[in-house]
Formats: sequence, C-alpha cells, structure tokens
Amino acid sequence: MKPEWVVTVWWVLLLASTMGATRKRSPEEASFYYGNFPLGFSWGVGSSAFQTEGAWDQDGKGPSIWDAFTHSGKGNVLGDETADVACDSYYKVQEDIALLRELHVSHYRFSLSWPRLLPTGIRADQVNKKGIQFYSDFIDALLKSNITPVVTLHHWDLPQLLQVKYGGWQNASMANYFSDYANLCFEAFGDRVKHWVTFSDPRTMAEKGYETGHHAPGMKLHGTGLYKAAHHIIKAHARVWHSYNNTWRSKQQGLVGISLNCDWGEPVDISNPKDVEAAERYLQFCLGWFANPIYAGDYPQVMKDRIGRKSAEQGLDMSRLPVFSLQEKSYIKGTSDFLGLGHFTTRYITERNYPSRQGPSYQNDRDLVELVDPNWPDLGSKWLYSVPWGFRRLLNFAQAQYGNPPIYVTENGATQKLPCTQLCDEWRIQYLKEYINEMLKAIKDGANIKGYTSWSLLDKFEWDRGYSDRYGFYYVDFNKRNRPRYPKASVDYYKKIITSNGFPNLREVESWYLEALEICSINNQMLAAEPLLSYMQIVSEIVVPTVCTFCILIAAVLLVLLLRSLS
Repeated sequence: MKPEWVVTVWWVLLLASTMGATRKRSPEEASFYYGNFPLGFSWGVGSSAFQTEGAWDQDGKGPSIWDAFTHSGKGNVLGDETADVACDSYYKVQEDIALLRELHVSHYRFSLSWPRLLPTGIRADQVNKKGIQFYSDFIDALLKSNITPVVTLHHWDLPQLLQVKYGGWQNASMANYFSDYANLCFEAFGDRVKHWVTFSDPRTMAEKGYETGHHAPGMKLHGTGLYKAAHHIIKAHARVWHSYNNTWRSKQQGLVGISLNCDWGEPVDISNPKDVEAAERYLQFCLGWFANPIYAGDYPQVMKDRIGRKSAEQGLDMSRLPVFSLQEKSYIKGTSDFLGLGHFTTRYITERNYPSRQGPSYQNDRDLVELVDPNWPDLGSKWLYSVPWGFRRLLNFAQAQYGNPPIYVTENGATQKLPCTQLCDEWRIQYLKEYINEMLKAIKDGANIKGYTSWSLLDKFEWDRGYSDRYGFYYVDFNKRNRPRYPKASVDYYKKIITSNGFPNLREVESWYLEALEICSINNQMLAAEPLLSYMQIVSEIVVPTVCTFCILIAAVLLVLLLRSLS
C-alpha cells in the first residue's frame, strides 16, 4: 500500500516553488460539487482476513506466509506485533455485522483466508470443513442484513506450505493451486456471492514480498523476483476468470475482477516533456503493469522497452521482464468483468536517470523520482497526503486507458493522525468528503463508477506497521482481550453520505460535520470514563461482598452477646 520511494526534504524544498508555479488547481477542481450519485450506486467498507480475523491456528486453519513472517522474531513488524488475535473477528461475526448495519452500507468487501479453507494450500490434500462453514455462515449473515458480499480470493496470506515447498509466486505452478482454491470457493459460496475479486493490490504483494522484502515472504530478489511473481499472478488471475466463465457463470451469474492499487502521478512541470513522460511511466509501472495485460493483452510498451534495455546493459541475454506467448496474450486479454481500483494519495513525478551499473531494481527501471508538495495536508503518515484532485484524474485515466470498463473503487481511506485514542477524526471526515466528491466529479466527467469501498471497517493489523496505523471507522482497543470497538466521528459522517447518496446542499453537508463531532465528543467522554467505571465495578465487586460479610459477622457477634446477656 505504501510507496517505498519517498523524496528527501531537500528535493521538496528545491521543487516546491516549481510545483506551485506550474500546477495550479483549476476552478473545477477547487470548487465543491453538490449532487447525487447514480441510482443503485453501491456504498461499502472493506477489510481482509489476515488483518482482522485472528484465530490464526484455530479450527483447522493452516499457517500462512504472514504467520511465518510475524512469528520469525526477526523484527519484520513494528513492535514485533502479530495478527494472532488481531480484531478477533473470527469470534465476533455478529458484532461486526451490527457495525455494518449501523453504517448503512450496501456491500462489504472482505477476503477469504486460503489457509483457513485449505490448510496446506492444496485442495487435493485437505478441505477444512470448519473453514467452509465459517465463511458460509458469515455470507448468510450478511445477506440476511441486506449487505452484499464482495469477496476477495487472495489478499496476501498465501499458505506457508506453498511458499516452503514451491517458492510461492516465484513458481508457475501457483496458478494451478490458486485455480483449484478458487473453484472450491465458487462451488461453496458462488450461489450467494456475485462479486469476486481475484487479487487485492498484487503490485504491492509482488514488490514488497519479492523485491524489498518488507512484506512476507520477505524475499529480496532485486529487479527480478517482483516481475516473475507478477507474471504468475496475472496468469493465475486469467485462469480463474476463464474457469468461472466456462463453468460457473451460466449458473451463478456473477462477476470476476481484480483490485489494483495506484497513486496518481502528476508531472512536476507540465511544460517539460521529460516530466510528462516520467509521470506516464510512473502510472504504467504502477497500474499498467497489471491492467495492460488484462485489458490489452501485454505489458505496457514502456516497461518492455525500459527493462529490456537495462537488462541488456547489465549483461543479461534476456529481459528481466518475462514475456507472454501469443497464446497467453490472447488468453489473458479481456479477463475482467470490472476494474477494481484502490487509491490513497498522489505524487509529483520528475525524470531521473539511474545508471544500469547500479544494478537491477524496480526503482532504477522506472527512472523517476516521487515528490510531495509540502503544502499538502499531512495525515500523520510518512506516505499518505490528502490530494483529492489526484483521485479524479486517476479514475478518468483508467476510464480512458482501458476502454470504459465498469469501475469499483475497492480501497480508499485515511490513517489515524495521532498515536492516542482519537474518536473525533476530523481529518478523516475531510478526506472522505473531498475524495468522494472528486469521485462524483469523475462520474460527471463520464467515468463508469459502480461502487465505492472505504478502507476500512475496523482498525486492524497493518502488515509491517503492526497496529501503529489505524484506518478504521471503528477504533479497536487492542490492549483489551475482548477487542472492543468504538465508533469514530467518521462513522456518522459516512452514514450521512450513504443515506443521501451524495452531497445534497451546502447547509446539509455542513450540519453533518457538526453532528458527527458532537456525537464523537460524547463517545470520547464515555471512552475516557470507561477506566473509572471499570475500576468502580472492580471495587464494587470486592467492597460490597466484603462489607456485607463484615456486617453479617458483626450481627452474629451482637446476637451471641445478646443471647449471653439474656441467659
């Protein structure tokens, strides 16, 4: 989710004046647009299995690469945290569905745990019936609450045995095992699930898992591992789409797509052709890497040219970017019923040539630098800045680039600004308001956007960041065994957007903000008073019985004395 290459401060200072001079917002961007989303627009929130479920070794679940990564003791995760319990959502299904009902969402995007369903990752070995039952009951409970399940098949938690035995996504055989797993899911849940996402943000999965090693499985195969992993992921996606299309679609009438995350890349100087080319290259290496094969049959030409040239300069006989055969190109092209698009922030992009002698890497292959404007609102994260206009541009870019596909926004949200408990999340309200409004403008521009998933329902385990980043509408107290949830102000605000299906008028939208802050202020006071109430409860549980016992003893002594005096 988070870019690795964030510019140094001196670059920001050097180019800040250039940015201001060349990139002024248009009146259309600066103005807020009041209006409604199309009838039937789908509003939702999202999560993933590993980040929320917990119960990592319960009811027959097998280990995932993230279980191994967090248990390694190598400091892979901030604070050496694990997701062994996480939000404890495996045991809090009804509670979480009650939160979804409170939000008034029309859909919930969640992922299935591959190792919970297939402990070894291989269907022929064993199917975990308890895992099947858990997700089946969960889907039924969602539908009973009139919430549409949007199900992701794979959100990074590959079964550990597939990594140990085959090298994970470095091995072409993963497509076979993934297809078997997907068909099990279609068979078990497809009668009720009509929206399937094959992979969630596979670019980050490949880059951080096989290039930088910051994510599981922690491999550092610079300039080669990520391209190989991506190649196998794309082929696995296509295989599953064809399997659904040939075997299940006629009976189940569902849709299968993929969720791709990308920040917007804006040229530092739009009058400089090199900056414009670099920004285009940024988008192709980010979004086009996966979308282009699916919509056009092959990798973006700029990726093939750049990586091929640099590979030759590094003395390699073949490009580090794998090649699709003609048959594979034809097979992969058109394998998506919708485009899932995740987006969080924007970068300014400028050209920078990295000599091939520096060695192979994704960063060097791109020949660019990512910059941030110091005037952008800082959300308290090292990478996430609020730049709403970039969202609209990315949506319009995807619409034009890939032939007007139906688009579902599958991830968009803001992390917590402060390290302390904070229910009055004004910055998240502002982020939601502005980003959702830019999405509404994109629809006005002609983008075919069908739904929006805000990230995320709960504060949860955030990969290598542990529990330090909080994206949730609901605050989770990870210090308490029962993992209580508390609504933030953004819950009330997002609910108002959903029930209004947009932004009716200035007066009403402003009232939403005030009402949300008023509610969260009360919730904050209740949360602050909770330790005192707990203390009083403990005291009452100890003191009251003690006093009662003492009183009984005194009464008994007095009674004995009275009887003696009478006798």
